[in-house]
Amino acid sequence: MIQKPRGTMDILPKEIKNWQYVENIIRNICEVYGFKEMRVPTFEATELFVRGMGDTTDVVQKEMYTFTDREDRSFTLRPEGTAGFMRSVVENSLYGNILPLKLFYIMNCFRYEKPQAGRSREYTTFGIEVFGSRSPVTDGEVISLADSLFKKLGIADVSLNINSIGCPECRPSYYKILKEYLQENYSSLCDTCRTRFKKNPLRILDCKSDVCKKVAENAPKSKDYLCDDCGTHFNKLMDCLKAMKIDFVINPFIVRGLDYYTKTVFEFISDKIGAQSTICGGGRYDGLSEQIGGPKDLCGIGFGIGMTRLVMAVQAEKAYLPEAVTPDIYIAPLTDGGDSFKIKETAAGMIKTLRDNGICAETDTMDRSLKSQMKYADKIGAKYTYIIGEREIAEGEAILKNMRVKEETECAFDDLFTVLQKNLKI
Repeated sequence: MIQKPRGTMDILPKEIKNWQYVENIIRNICEVYGFKEMRVPTFEATELFVRGMGDTTDVVQKEMYTFTDREDRSFTLRPEGTAGFMRSVVENSLYGNILPLKLFYIMNCFRYEKPQAGRSREYTTFGIEVFGSRSPVTDGEVISLADSLFKKLGIADVSLNINSIGCPECRPSYYKILKEYLQENYSSLCDTCRTRFKKNPLRILDCKSDVCKKVAENAPKSKDYLCDDCGTHFNKLMDCLKAMKIDFVINPFIVRGLDYYTKTVFEFISDKIGAQSTICGGGRYDGLSEQIGGPKDLCGIGFGIGMTRLVMAVQAEKAYLPEAVTPDIYIAPLTDGGDSFKIKETAAGMIKTLRDNGICAETDTMDRSLKSQMKYADKIGAKYTYIIGEREIAEGEAILKNMRVKEETECAFDDLFTVLQKNLKI
């Protein structure tokens, strides 16, 4: 039997309601915050991600799904959303409109990683991007949207970790001091971090290896080497978060894994969803536009949230999730399993009318006996049943049974919608 590829997942009908509920909350909050939805291609030119995220990052070196088309051009399935959105904003000259430009997306991304709880090779991510504003107030707004989302979903056990990794002006001097420290501990680094040492020493601070974590504990902290502009920006961000009553901790080991980040970086962390505890990660990327050939002064900030981890967090907190939708009514054609098509077509006409008026209605299409239909109606959770046969059609009325309280009443065909509307409070 052919099975799904490793690292992918089926979201079954019994689970999809949870996802839809979370997605609806996301869309509502984005609307309140003034964000507009946008969609970009599933695959992009490979160069976009290499230039945008950095050729020394794990994503580019190890995790991208890259292929060559029939004209020998290299394309990559999107491993994240930011680079593609920046490309689209630049290509479509959206930065020439009223700024800031506030966008959001819910879309699938692809990374060749080791599958584990909360991490898949194909995954759905919710992200927001704000283009055109350098204000620390914008950083605060982006963070506050995530905070509002977690509160709305009932996720209480989550902490905000923030840091500043500086800018092209102050980062070289910090890199020099950091590399001097790491050089002294070079022999203790893992093989991956030894390759990072020359081009991307900041990533060593984020390594998950126990030996590298121990080395990083005493490493110089980026926030202690910020230039005046970056230092002021970070201080104003903290003041803004305090004004919004959003609790945070300064975590010098939050550096994020992509080269385009500058100044503000942050993560929301939950201890209830297993090893993959980061539920949201983001930051400022003021140099990304120039890296991919766009305007030098087009800045941006955003975040990404893995939808699988978000749903897991809601479940772990035992927060509200909707019950599965069940039919309002099951109309059973009384044919004793035979082929009395007139009764079936009457039932079909009735459910069409009910559905057009917002009633979730079902009927038999499997030639079941009446006994089997009643078992089926009970199994799918139908709130009412309505049995019709030749006599009921001739008289224009049938018995409407409330399956929850087992009450039966006579109900005319013409009154069925009105009665259901009243009882179901539609």
